[in-house]
Amino acid sequence: MNPSRRPLAKLSQFGITSIHRRQPLMVAWWSAAFPGFGHFLLNHYLRATFLTLSEVIFNTLSHINEAIVLSFCGRFAQAKAILEPRWILGYIIIYLIAMWDSYRLAIYQNKLCYLAEFEKEPLPNLHFYTSEIQYLQPKNPLVASMFSLFFPGFGQLYNHRIGLAFYAISWWWLYISLSHVHESLIYILTGRIMDSIPVLRPHWLMFMPSVIGGSIYHAYINAKEHNQLYSREQRQYLIQRYSSSSVRIFGKSGGDA
Repeated sequence: MNPSRRPLAKLSQFGITSIHRRQPLMVAWWSAAFPGFGHFLLNHYLRATFLTLSEVIFNTLSHINEAIVLSFCGRFAQAKAILEPRWILGYIIIYLIAMWDSYRLAIYQNKLCYLAEFEKEPLPNLHFYTSEIQYLQPKNPLVASMFSLFFPGFGQLYNHRIGLAFYAISWWWLYISLSHVHESLIYILTGRIMDSIPVLRPHWLMFMPSVIGGSIYHAYINAKEHNQLYSREQRQYLIQRYSSSSVRIFGKSGGDA
């Protein structure tokens, strides 16, 4: 029998990569929340990394986050003056392309997932590498999401997405450092409320809600998908292992009255 053209999952030293059915509008929404996040959901890690870096670079150069904060404060003239039009156009293009591309990929991956499930190629269960051991195992989605709530990237580490975990953890440390949010928190805890606001850097602070929300959602949905893969692999193994057995656990065999 020829191997399937469309495997459902693969184990590598960087983690478990698989295709699953996605809601295209949800994927596009996460690309709108932060360009690149929709591609992370689809396991397109190189594209996602390029888009997230582009989001940070173009947002920083065009001063969009600062303008948003000034607009929320009613300082519209200052918000307009701080913007850099030459970089805003590039930001808008990246933003729209990220949404369109992730939506398109989600639709196509849904078709590939259906075909891969139909062909029923055996799923991998355990692989040894010189730097890592990768295997399918049941995971708790709530634990994964709580890890990411505590520190974005830890939920991905729990889900064996090693590369993405270190990428997320590194960026979160950078956001914490540049936004001075921990310094502000220390001021609040020591009762120096008025000193906690001036130390904050709004530009970097504005990135953090999307990042922590995306990390929580990705960790939660990824854990659920790993559970589906684990159950499917166990079912495949048991069917293959006991297909010739005369024992029938459910119902009666064809020769029974």
